[in-house]
Amino acid sequence: MKIAVSGKGGVGKTFIAGTLAARFASNGHPVIAIDADPSPNLGVTLGLTAEEAARIVPIAENENLILLKTGTEFPGVFRLTFTVSDIIKKYSVPTPSGVALMVMGTVRSMGSGCICPAHSLVKALLRHLLVDRNDMVILDMEAGIEHLGRGTAQRVDSLLVITDADRKSLMIAASICRLATGSEIQKIGLVGNRITGTPQEIILRTFAEKNGLDILAIIPYDLKVAESGVTGVAIDEKTSVAVTAIQHLADEMQKE
Repeated sequence: MKIAVSGKGGVGKTFIAGTLAARFASNGHPVIAIDADPSPNLGVTLGLTAEEAARIVPIAENENLILLKTGTEFPGVFRLTFTVSDIIKKYSVPTPSGVALMVMGTVRSMGSGCICPAHSLVKALLRHLLVDRNDMVILDMEAGIEHLGRGTAQRVDSLLVITDADRKSLMIAASICRLATGSEIQKIGLVGNRITGTPQEIILRTFAEKNGLDILAIIPYDLKVAESGVTGVAIDEKTSVAVTAIQHLADEMQKE
């Protein structure tokens, strides 16, 4: 199963992506989490310390690796075909959650004819992870809609579009779903996050119905999650209503 998680910045997509990945891993699946956000912080959600996460060199910024894979003896000329399977073993980062983490870094112009060596390497690696391997893959996308135009998420099975009840978040979520419609992605739907109660749930459901969108899950607002983001103290998953709801979503997806 390959899952992409998208949405407007600040709606909690990275927390949901990380919690889904950790749940799949705890259920015994080999899981690779891909951080494709220009400001990567998925590692912290997966249990790394801020210092450990900061030491990770994104693939797109690893000059030695890029040169090794794409370099030739001719200046200005680089290889278009190369192996990437070894990169996963060498550069994926084990996390306390049991998930292997790969940080891609800024992914620009993918799918639009870019001939930059770094982008060619990242594109080939993403394709290998999403097409050629049997691992469960969770792809934490950059915020907004541009990544769909670059084809970054075209090969996933499911696209979870995270939104809260804010109008701007809902409009961006609808745009993402519309852009993804007609692609090969089998399941596309909204995940309402940080929903404080019935009035916000009604707003979300009314918007989804009006725009012909599916709601895959509703994650309630959880003060414990908000406090953890401020203090850095790990969340007690057993008492977190948000974590429980995300874990339930993961379990339901596994049944399909």
